[in-house]
Amino acid sequence: MQLKPREEEILRKIDRRRIPAHVAMIMDGNGRWARERGLPRSAGHRQGVETVRDVVRFSNYLGIKVLTLFAFSTENWHRPAQEINFLMSLPEQYLQTELPELVKNNVRVQLIGDPEGLPGQVRRAINEGLAATAKNSGMVLNFALNYGARMEIVRAVQALIRDLQQGKIEPSVNEATFAAYLYTAGLPDPDLLIRTGGEHRISNFLLWQLAYSELWFTPVYWPDFCRQHLLQAISDFQQRERRYGKISGE
Repeated sequence: MQLKPREEEILRKIDRRRIPAHVAMIMDGNGRWARERGLPRSAGHRQGVETVRDVVRFSNYLGIKVLTLFAFSTENWHRPAQEINFLMSLPEQYLQTELPELVKNNVRVQLIGDPEGLPGQVRRAINEGLAATAKNSGMVLNFALNYGARMEIVRAVQALIRDLQQGKIEPSVNEATFAAYLYTAGLPDPDLLIRTGGEHRISNFLLWQLAYSELWFTPVYWPDFCRQHLLQAISDFQQRERRYGKISGE
């Protein structure tokens, strides 16, 4: 992969043995990016897809094992119908163009969220992506579509109660038992959360999984987010001491 001089400079300072295994991203700022340029919001979302393409490729190149992208929340249904329809078309367009490369690069596509609430053509595109990459053993690419963390937790509780009542699991429920009912079952929790667009909140995203994640916020809008920013986030991550409640040096 051809890198720019500044990207190579930052990458040389990064310990490739300590790349975060799981990076989650809140891709914010598409609408503001477009507004500041006098463009319709759809232009920002369209440019945001180009950023997704490059971030996915570069994340795989860096050796990130799981990349989770917050693409459409349960709250996004409150947006204008025209914008929702456009947003719903983007996953389908992305997978139609990128699926051959994802298969070639051993990337496995997964969905976290409620597929039943998605339009039929989106479900079909997602299912094709899931099936085509199901046997891939490389980076896991999670698309959070029609996703909300509170909904995920409630859904997990309901499923857990149902299995308890049916005697499928022992009543001694612990954190590991509960985590197995989440959309991210079997995956490591995010080491690093990146949010673009300047907001400092997690917006109902991976509430359980982010308990000990490192958070990195940037004012850069998602359409302008590039490899250099991802490298800066990883570099900052590697300079932090992750204590998990312990004191330094334990």
